[in-house]
Amino acid sequence: MNCLTIVGTDTDVGKTVLTSAIAAYWQKYHAPKSLGLLKLMQTGTGDGELYRELFSHDSCIEIVVPVSFSTPVAPPIAAAREGKSIDLLKVWNAYQALIKSKDWTIVETLGGLGSPVTDELTVADIARDWHLTAVLVVPVRLGGISQAVANVALARHTGVKLRGIILNCTRSDSEEKIEDWTPIRTIESFTNLPVLGVIPHLDDPTNRDQLAKVASDFIFNLPS
Repeated sequence: MNCLTIVGTDTDVGKTVLTSAIAAYWQKYHAPKSLGLLKLMQTGTGDGELYRELFSHDSCIEIVVPVSFSTPVAPPIAAAREGKSIDLLKVWNAYQALIKSKDWTIVETLGGLGSPVTDELTVADIARDWHLTAVLVVPVRLGGISQAVANVALARHTGVKLRGIILNCTRSDSEEKIEDWTPIRTIESFTNLPVLGVIPHLDDPTNRDQLAKVASDFIFNLPS
């Protein structure tokens, strides 16, 4: 199955940057092959709007956000506040449609692996139940090691197929702090997973050429 799922240790750690980088690389080097880009679920504004800004002009890329809420909190809380329900079947059907019709599909999740998608299911539960192959985005910042270890432990406990880790430099000084905050050997030792690549800090995360260049540094390390 040509599908890769992007999970993270938390919100705002770089899932969207990684997803955008892979999509930009695909657009530049794999067109006219088709790509599906699925945001599992969205609350507030952000990811879906960014993807449309970057890629909606490209007929080879289909962007799908099957369920969204205006309130920027966890989906079950947003749904309750807005008097709505979460239609997980709609998300599943959108995912199935993309993997059956596209050459490759990227699924971006929300929050961290322990974030609730419904009142009963977390991101980790969905990834396990849908047999998603995932990479974990870990931010280069103080506490990143602990976040990585905790999320990998949760993945193993729930049965999520994690194939590796991508480090994301969330600040302008992050690259020079990798050895202090998230040294690769330490991350790999404690998680028993490979670090597949490092995303440098991007001054303009909407620059498609720069995003494609970032992905080209580690794209061949990613599982399909």
